[in-house]
Amino acid sequence: MSKLNQKLATIQTKLKAKKSQYNSFGKYYFRKAEDILEAIKPFLLEQGVTVTINEELIVNDPVPTIKSTATITDGVDAINATAVVGVDLGQKGMQTSQQFGAASSYGKKYALGNLFLIDDTADSDATNDHGKKSSVIERVTKPAITKDQMAKAVEYVTAGGKLEAIESKYKLTNEQRKNLTKTL
Repeated sequence: MSKLNQKLATIQTKLKAKKSQYNSFGKYYFRKAEDILEAIKPFLLEQGVTVTINEELIVNDPVPTIKSTATITDGVDAINATAVVGVDLGQKGMQTSQQFGAASSYGKKYALGNLFLIDDTADSDATNDHGKKSSVIERVTKPAITKDQMAKAVEYVTAGGKLEAIESKYKLTNEQRKNLTKTL
């Protein structure tokens, strides 16, 4: 296990990013990218790492799409996690800059969540339709875990992380689940 992987696994295991924001309309708590960044700050000097977020406009037509990449580095190695978010140009009551800003905030939040294994599936913000019913039914399925993600998952579980956190984010085969439980 590389030193950076061990440092990341330590942060993933100890990190507590509270949902400190409240949506009074939907009556639920949620977290913003800033909440996650504030929660990781104590680990930066302790672990000798830095965290950055870069954004890139990857598609502009028909829907502008932003790719956010969260990176943790120890100055030698780097580990990245990404999130891709579309910009809702039809959002009423918002100027274009606000629409891009909202998409940027979501992208950063989910890139950081992917990097630090923060599960948002129980977050009302992730499921709230804000009073709007979609005419399209979306089927959300968990992605299959890749070989690289599996290696990180093993490191995470070995460092004391919960198997349930991995299963909430990825679809595991019985063999993958068995391999992860061997490390417990």
